[in-house]
Amino acid sequence: MIEILNHTELARAKVTGALVADILHTLKSRSTVGTNLLDIDRWAAAMIFEAGALSCYVDYEPSFGRGPFGHYICTAVNDAVLHGLPRDYALADGDLLTLDLAVSKDGIAADSAISFIVGDSKPPESVAMISATERALSAGIAAAGPGARIGDISHAIGSVLSEAGYPINTEFGGHGIGSTMHQDPHIANTGRPGRGYKLRPGLLLALEPWVMADTAELITDADGWTLRSATGCRTAHSEHTIAITHDGAEILTLPTPTQP
Repeated sequence: MIEILNHTELARAKVTGALVADILHTLKSRSTVGTNLLDIDRWAAAMIFEAGALSCYVDYEPSFGRGPFGHYICTAVNDAVLHGLPRDYALADGDLLTLDLAVSKDGIAADSAISFIVGDSKPPESVAMISATERALSAGIAAAGPGARIGDISHAIGSVLSEAGYPINTEFGGHGIGSTMHQDPHIANTGRPGRGYKLRPGLLLALEPWVMADTAELITDADGWTLRSATGCRTAHSEHTIAITHDGAEILTLPTPTQP
């Protein structure tokens, strides 16, 4: 299903997007050395409930997961990259943490992910990998606009990741979003320009470049959800929900500006 949102729905999407971004911003500030992943999940749940929103994850039960996800946020550490099931783990100095959050409010969903390093240690390779996903995300957003095609976005993302030297997995990538979290079209993190669905104003897309340092192969953790690099190497993931407008792409998952 591909949805095209009307003006009223787009206005609601902006509210949901800001909520997702604000929650992630708060969780990042609280995620310090010694923080338990289960505490992050509890904090996310409390903020979602307080906002009168709904989690897109708790009852989520796709074919690639083992039963309902049962938690409110994905927490992926180091070699984990996608669908990180929160667990009893205390963050250590230098851990690379990805927080991925999808929330629905007033019938419209938004999805975003951030990767960052916990504590004072900043391994250069990890910093560079996070930067590559962020640059790829910016390139994908710049390529999105009315009349462009999904392949243009994929090509822009893949060019940045390839030039940075990272293998690219195409099993999981970006996606359409709207009244539900995961919709068509699929947006691979590499592709050929000029191919695929033509973008239209009112379309919402979640773009999510993610990489593993030295492999494109994933393995599934014993928890049935968490996807890890097959070699145990570190990973990174960046994601925004955007709206296609007549003028280009608008990022919806940016934090609310701090008031003076």
